Amino acid sequence: MVNKTVECYHGGSEQLVKNGKAPNGKQKYPCRACGKASRENPDFGYSEAHKEEVIKAYQERSSMRGIARTFGMSRNTLMKWLKKTKMLPALEATLVKPKNPATVCLELDEMWSFVRQKVRKRWVWLALCKSTRQVVACVVGGRGIATCRQLWKAAPNAFKQGVCFTDFWEAYKAVIPDEHHQAVGKASGLTAHVERLNNTIRQRTADRPGRLELRTLAVCRFVQDNA
Repeated sequence: MVNKTVECYHGGSEQLVKNGKAPNGKQKYPCRACGKASRENPDFGYSEAHKEEVIKAYQERSSMRGIARTFGMSRNTLMKWLKKTKMLPALEATLVKPKNPATVCLELDEMWSFVRQKVRKRWVWLALCKSTRQVVACVVGGRGIATCRQLWKAAPNAFKQGVCFTDFWEAYKAVIPDEHHQAVGKASGLTAHVERLNNTIRQRTADRPGRLELRTLAVCRFVQDNA
């Protein structure tokens, strides 16, 4: 018979007793010397190389749910890493630059949401490049001209030389120059990609599967969650 000696990895003491098993099946050993708990074959978390690989996948615009499935990790862990890291580039640095800015087509749309209560309304404004399907600008605020002006200012100049397709909301007409603006209806299909993105966001962030109500499909508890 081979006796296996387990030491406390906090203080090195051998005064350990068995106390059930962890959810992953490993034996738990409370230490009588220091009072802290140890486990059999402890895993001390993710390596820095693994973290770098996950952050790189996020920089390549992979979704958080997709990263969690691919790397077998929790979304809460991923969000903690993203809040701590300073490696994330600006949105403009991740965009595919257009070869001919005059031929760029943008699709602009706004999505209604609220924070905790419906009286605290928030509108998420998106500008989507039609050819690359990349979001080139995003702002959160009201539905007025001031927020629309922030969206137009946030969009890189290389993407504002072509045509911008929007709905007939008056804020777009007041902000976007007439030579670059074209208001269209949903039947035209010229804003289908950004509207599809908004619908996808609503469904993927729904608090309960199966809810089909448009305005209450997905809401936030905090303002920063809209971004």
